[in-house]
Amino acid sequence: MANSGINNIEFYSTHPKILVAVDSIIFGFNEHDRELKLLLLKRNFEPEKGKWSLMGGFVDTYESLDEAAERIVSQLTGLDNVYMEQLYAFGDVSRDAGGRIVSVAYFSLIKINEHDSRLVKEHGAFWVELSKLPKLIFDHNKMVDKALRKLRIRARTQPIGFELLPEKFTIPQLQRLYEAIYQMPFDKRNFRRKLLSMELLEKLDEKEKQTSKKGAWYYKFNQNKYEELLQRGFNFEL
Repeated sequence: MANSGINNIEFYSTHPKILVAVDSIIFGFNEHDRELKLLLLKRNFEPEKGKWSLMGGFVDTYESLDEAAERIVSQLTGLDNVYMEQLYAFGDVSRDAGGRIVSVAYFSLIKINEHDSRLVKEHGAFWVELSKLPKLIFDHNKMVDKALRKLRIRARTQPIGFELLPEKFTIPQLQRLYEAIYQMPFDKRNFRRKLLSMELLEKLDEKEKQTSKKGAWYYKFNQNKYEELLQRGFNFEL
């Protein structure tokens, strides 16, 4: 920084103060459903009171962006250590009617069955299917669209889909998840063959019999095997 003849404190004080916020795009999935869902809430303050919104909040003075994003997700769902990724910074001058606010968006993946439904209810939040997504406040629809595109890229090249399933799952449940993410059908035989050929799944001595008399075998994802294969140059591609 060039010496302008004023000290650092005076230099910073000459610039306008801009608020920094974090908005969370929280995707969830229930292994028995066929659609990906998004956690939304009805905004309880102005501007845009009563309209649909993502969960968000301002970054506190002594926390990083990642810490703020983790706090917001934990406050809403009761979950910690969930898959989370910084998405994009949204900084259009007029994006928020409440003031000059830059928002850094994050997207998260959680298992719907594991979240704290009491906390979600207390915040006035609801799980909404992506096909029924309402109009959201400000630029939140743009955030969701960008997050969904990034999720599809990640799901094709990394096994992050397993973040949305319980520890044990069936191949049909896994296929329903990927069909929900991409919003398109997959060929059953090809999907199964390609997935099992990666040798990342462990077959369990247990079947799921709620959806059929014959039942489908349960599997679990082998994280250690995946990391071992990565060291050998393995590329996950589904």
